[in-house]
Amino acid sequence: MSQIRLYLDEDSVEKSLITAFRHAGLDIVTVADVSRQSYSDEEQLIWATEQGRAIYSYNRRDFCLLHSEFLSVQRNHAGIILLQQQRYSIGQQLQGVLKLVATQSAEEMVNQLVFLSAYIDKI
Repeated sequence: MSQIRLYLDEDSVEKSLITAFRHAGLDIVTVADVSRQSYSDEEQLIWATEQGRAIYSYNRRDFCLLHSEFLSVQRNHAGIILLQQQRYSIGQQLQGVLKLVATQSAEEMVNQLVFLSAYIDKI
């Protein structure tokens, strides 16, 4: 079973978040790392899937729709992880992702839409 690898879309490219994820040993790539800024959400999801990466985004509306569209035409994706940007600190996001990675494999993430809030401890 493989560890989840992440692709951070344009909505989630805060430098402090990227630094925290990388220092924790998470396998992440950002849109800037691969020069994919300004691609559509669908193109981002397709690219992430081709690379075997779950997409990490604050764009809940669009990725929920894409998830439904993909499943309705039996099209696979490598996973979608969503959260509300303003609601959680960098530390809480890191905690949630580490918990998700510890409990789910990349194979288990295929075609899954996950709300990171389910993995963040409530205070």
